[in-house]
Amino acid sequence: MTRPSPRIGLILINLGTPDTPTPGAIRRYLKEFLWDPRVVELPRLLWWLILNIVILPLRPGKIAKSYQSIWTEKGSPLRVISNEQVIKLQAELNKRLGPDACQVEIAMTYGQPGLEQAWQSLKNQGVEKLFILPLYPQYSATTTAAAFDAINRVFAQERNIPEFRFCRDYHQHPLYINALAERITQHWQEQGDSAEHDTHLLFSFHGIPQACTDKGDPYEAQCHNTAKAVARQLQLKDKQWQVSFQSRVGKAAWLQPYTDKTVTALGQRGLTRLDVICPGFAVDCLETLEEIEVENRHYYQRAGGSGYHYIEALNASSPHIALFAELVSTHCRDWLNETEDKSRAKR
Repeated sequence: MTRPSPRIGLILINLGTPDTPTPGAIRRYLKEFLWDPRVVELPRLLWWLILNIVILPLRPGKIAKSYQSIWTEKGSPLRVISNEQVIKLQAELNKRLGPDACQVEIAMTYGQPGLEQAWQSLKNQGVEKLFILPLYPQYSATTTAAAFDAINRVFAQERNIPEFRFCRDYHQHPLYINALAERITQHWQEQGDSAEHDTHLLFSFHGIPQACTDKGDPYEAQCHNTAKAVARQLQLKDKQWQVSFQSRVGKAAWLQPYTDKTVTALGQRGLTRLDVICPGFAVDCLETLEEIEVENRHYYQRAGGSGYHYIEALNASSPHIALFAELVSTHCRDWLNETEDKSRAKR
């Protein structure tokens, strides 16, 4: 007997990672990533000159050590944890929907495994309905729309494209807010029962150029909405938490306040406890494990602060997997019901 085709294909999409922590691999990754006009909106000729004459010859060598410091025996943390998410989500969907309801694949907008590889795997299994879930809780043209562009480039090569649905964002989904609040509460419990009363909680989101917001990108507003919802659920007072934006590049204005300047200012106040969480990252990666955990810890402590803690991303935790499963069930309920009705009719 042949196994029935999955009723639905699911592709989780994340940004991407170099294949190895070497300057050559990082250069290849950055070339693909930074050439995307969704990521950098400068005129192409000007940006080609900057990218190929300044950035690609110099930056890979500078950040190779940072990648090497977080690399594991199994490879890039982002890729390793993403694979764990796929395994756990597949098991959860099999339990909820049945073993042939949904087949899960992981893909990266840049680098490997690519979207074409993920789609071909699903296509070969007979999938005709596809749900695409970018792992960006807050929508931005620089990330979510870039993933949408990438899947459309794959479909541009297909004569018979599948029926597909695309999750735009989930920045205020109750299960997402609950998962973040639970992660923070668990951290506080591990640090001591009174931690939530003594700490200052910083929500650090990845930055984007201010010009993106000025042109209508909703990312900044959604970041604040997420932080407010979590703070409300934790019953924090306004003075106990704040939002900042990390990872800015270049001299142009990005979303503010900047994380590095924020932690420095908090350290100068002599703060004795600072917890930092990065709700925009579905998976721990260079920007959390090195930039937040190491680099910003240094800024804070050098300025006089103590008690610095990074709260890890939701990663492959059970509440995170439950959120993904719920998003599948919600967005694809009619597809699932339709197939069940056909099966009952045949019986």
